[in-house]
Amino acid sequence: MAATRAIGVASNTTAASASCLLFKKPFLSKQSSLCFKNLRPASSLVSKRLFTCRAIFNPEVQIIKEEGQPQTLDYRLFFVDSSGKKVSPWHDIPLQLGGGVFNFIVEIPKESSAKMEIATDEPYTPIKQDTKKGKLRYYPYNINWNYGLLPQTWEDPSLANKDVEGAFGDNDPVDVVEIGESQRKIGQILKVKPLAALAMIDEGELDWKIVAISMDDPKASLVNDIDDVEKHFPGTLTAIRDWFRDYKIPDGKPANKFGLGNKAADKNYAIRVITETHDSWAKLIKRSVPAGELSLA
Repeated sequence: MAATRAIGVASNTTAASASCLLFKKPFLSKQSSLCFKNLRPASSLVSKRLFTCRAIFNPEVQIIKEEGQPQTLDYRLFFVDSSGKKVSPWHDIPLQLGGGVFNFIVEIPKESSAKMEIATDEPYTPIKQDTKKGKLRYYPYNINWNYGLLPQTWEDPSLANKDVEGAFGDNDPVDVVEIGESQRKIGQILKVKPLAALAMIDEGELDWKIVAISMDDPKASLVNDIDDVEKHFPGTLTAIRDWFRDYKIPDGKPANKFGLGNKAADKNYAIRVITETHDSWAKLIKRSVPAGELSLA
């Protein structure tokens, strides 16, 4: 029988701009009730989910429920609210915090290789280790940055992007590469600001990589756009591109490609990507577009 245990993971995320807040003193065994009544998607498309108080946990003290053992096929990491009810990190964690700051959920900590990801086709979209042909997947070498997703975003596989060779979305949330100095934990929620965007094309599908930095990183105040990344993290954008370009080569697959002239786009472009994919998610959650096998729970 799979083991089940609850763990508390501290985060730097605050609940700024949210309403219906019932705070308790931050402590790993305590939670707070959050209801994001007044948040709006980036477009005029408003999802009922954003108006429904589902007692989402206070991201200051993130309560996570593990089921199964790490590095096994049945391992799942669920997010739960203060009542112990499961919630979806993809659908129930708000994207926007205001002031150009966004929530980011860590799937793969830096300097690790287990390919962890949101299970977009399972109820409550827990984090699990990806598989291929029934075997757990690992990168051929460690990833050098914290990697994860932006909640409430979706790369629509029915939309062709005219800027990126007409590539269609990969049917997943938008990926984030967080370049801060600290190794984070699986499932941790961070406040980040986007700095750049890379348009990876993986087997013909568009797979955006938003380069961002956590707001609590010592260098966060120094970097606000793509030029600052080159100044304070020299070589990092090239290293990120090359890492994602080449990581499949050891398995005998061709290198991934990149659009936009094989270069990173600036912060404004990154925010445009986030806005557009948030709009797509709003349509998905309203069932204005087919969900296929994706879980909307």
